[in-house]
Amino acid sequence: MVKEGCGCLIPMIDLNAQYLSIKDEIDKAIKDVLESSFFILGENVKKFEEEFSKYCDAKYGIGVASGTAALKISLLSCGITRGDEVITTPLSAVASSFVITHVGATPIFVDINKETYNIDEQKVEEKITKKTKAILPVHLYGHPCDMDIILEIAQKHNLKIIEDACQAHGAEYKGKKVGTLSDVSAFSFYPTKNLGAFGDGGLVITNNETIAEKVRLLRDYGQKKRYEHLLKGFNSRLDELHAAVLRVKLKKLDEWNEKRRKNAEIYTKLLKESNAILPVEKNYAKHVFHQYVIRSTQREDLRKLLASSNVMTDVHYPIPIPFQKAYNDLGFTRGSFPIVEKTTEEIMSLPIFPGLKMEEIEKISTLIKSFIDQ
Repeated sequence: MVKEGCGCLIPMIDLNAQYLSIKDEIDKAIKDVLESSFFILGENVKKFEEEFSKYCDAKYGIGVASGTAALKISLLSCGITRGDEVITTPLSAVASSFVITHVGATPIFVDINKETYNIDEQKVEEKITKKTKAILPVHLYGHPCDMDIILEIAQKHNLKIIEDACQAHGAEYKGKKVGTLSDVSAFSFYPTKNLGAFGDGGLVITNNETIAEKVRLLRDYGQKKRYEHLLKGFNSRLDELHAAVLRVKLKKLDEWNEKRRKNAEIYTKLLKESNAILPVEKNYAKHVFHQYVIRSTQREDLRKLLASSNVMTDVHYPIPIPFQKAYNDLGFTRGSFPIVEKTTEEIMSLPIFPGLKMEEIEKISTLIKSFIDQ
């Protein structure tokens, strides 16, 4: 927990402070579930699915066990299978690509946009082959991809779009919530997300009734009625306790996102004259700053300086996915993705959580400017 004053630890996120700010509501929600003794696919899951899909302005929401599960089941619901190719980004949590592999398809990587760090939408079409069945864009760090370009390409080539919105709860593209701009989309409720549960959790949203029904089947052993299994499904259900917690937190999401945006605005103002490369917000986007990511050619030394002053930082993500050992079989070599390769050597994430104090942002900014402007 962050204490008063700037001499104490400034963590990447303070979940304890978040809990204490809504403690009474959270405790009651958990107590109600415990007293009901209904833990699987109960009333809280049903209501949270309705509330979150309404928040996103989507017709259907289906809770699942994690963001990874949401992505995998989304792919399967679109018929992605062995031998198919799915175009995606090399800069993301590795789950974005692993799910493609796990359904038997092959991830096809497109280098990133050097400003937004999302997939370079202008380079997607050149990667399309006869095997391409879908595009999986990731709204990285909370900044939406330029979806009009992706939608146009998908329509032209009859491709499915699966949005990875796992870091973008409440983010908007041209006034519309991300997650509603595709055939189907996936959200994660990992505890550190802008909307986080008390463990793993995820949700799929879609406006397609057929896809929604398939997702419901896949998450629960493929059964529509008990003991009657229509598909080879999974045990991938959102827990009732997590749903109860998320229902409380959802009411605070817009407020927390605005605090993240305000913190980002302060950082940008204080660091504007520095040599650091700062995050952008394109005119089509409402960025929700799951991470505030800067770039420095002296990243490791800067991180050490900040750590010595009790400021925690992180790197999301230091190794491009195609260069992970798990993907050695794809045979990529240095130079295959020049923009992401350079970017991952320089990016670093600063604390941006809603409870961050002004004096803490000022301390972090002063340290950064004193270091990289030398």
